[in-house]
Amino acid sequence: MEGAPGVASNVTRRICPRSISGRPQGLTPQKSGCYRGVKSISKGKPLSTATTVAALRRTALNSTHRRLGAKMVDFGGWDMPVEYSGLVAEHLAVRTGVGVFDVSHMGDIQLRGPSSLAAVQRISMNDASKLAVGHAHYSALLYPEGTFVDDVIVHKLSENDYLLVINAGTREKDVEWVRSQIGAMPGVHVSDYSDYYTQLAIQGPRAAETLGKLTNADLAAIKNYWFTWGTVCGLANTLIARTGYTGEDGFEIYVPADEPTSLRVWNEVLEAGGEFGILPCGLGARNTLRLESAMALYGHEISEEINVFEAGLDRYCKLEKGSFVGSDRLAKIKAEGGPTKKLVGLEVIERGIARDGYGVFDGEGNQLGYVTSGSPAPFLKKNIALAYVPPTHTAIDTEVLVQCRSNSVRAKVVPLPFYRRPKKQA
Repeated sequence: MEGAPGVASNVTRRICPRSISGRPQGLTPQKSGCYRGVKSISKGKPLSTATTVAALRRTALNSTHRRLGAKMVDFGGWDMPVEYSGLVAEHLAVRTGVGVFDVSHMGDIQLRGPSSLAAVQRISMNDASKLAVGHAHYSALLYPEGTFVDDVIVHKLSENDYLLVINAGTREKDVEWVRSQIGAMPGVHVSDYSDYYTQLAIQGPRAAETLGKLTNADLAAIKNYWFTWGTVCGLANTLIARTGYTGEDGFEIYVPADEPTSLRVWNEVLEAGGEFGILPCGLGARNTLRLESAMALYGHEISEEINVFEAGLDRYCKLEKGSFVGSDRLAKIKAEGGPTKKLVGLEVIERGIARDGYGVFDGEGNQLGYVTSGSPAPFLKKNIALAYVPPTHTAIDTEVLVQCRSNSVRAKVVPLPFYRRPKKQA
């Protein structure tokens, strides 16, 4: 998903979980069919001046990342590590062992009070009435047009207490939007706890064994998209969520955002995962991992210009629950026959890489759409992409052309997700 509250030292747990990843925003269409204003995370421009760095926000682990020799980039206004030992090595560590990410740039909005459920139902598209305490689900905040303010993870902390984990690049916008929609609603208090906690994502098939050395919580009892509180690295009441943005099993933990505590926990996680080949991982690997798993990235697959049906996220959109922001427009789109474009997976079958923003064409040279995310897939060893095309070109094995710089290369529509983690053996 990718500052979030996660620890409480008093009885009231003002904390949060989960990240979908921090995500850049701002797609500006051009006549060529490409989009400017968004760089692939794996190709982010390194920061080069002290002045630039000083203007960016930093997590509590910023100096640690620099000491480790991480390549740092401007990501949504944050000075973040894009890679340490190398994107491919970090990607494969998560697919085959375990990796740890600093995702403290994510944001957290807490809704508390007797009207908190009504507020969540009003501003998000999934049905929060179905959540039990300790359960989380994927959802989104929508504009009246049915397009995306942001995608979020909603957690039910108690009967009158919900946490929304939001994206780094949209934090201020999201908080302002939420307050504009429900700030005057009686019986609900909106709090922004985005800067209170360091959030670490421990991801991979050996994640449970790694975290298990550091906590008294029964990790086996935490199902996917559920969470609990436990002692982690000696810190009581730490929020532990079985969530992530990699397509692998894993956990996200929330510890106080002071630098000494954050550094101690970071180092203890690395030590605990040493026997499993743990690597510190940057946003480059996070991007290729989520792409293999076909997870949406704000500003790419979802944006203010793209609606829920186009993005293929209607399984999370519960129109039957009653009115919410965007529901009227979405019901109308559905009644009128559905979207005019759809998100598909592409596998490039000739030499070439379908990068973000490249145009997608039919065999006669007519532009069909554009690539939203594209990259080599380190684990699958293929060149893959997500792209928007008309509904007429969404059937599996449909061939299209992708304009890769000066060359047109063949690609075919394939099932999503590209990668699905193996089921655990009984």
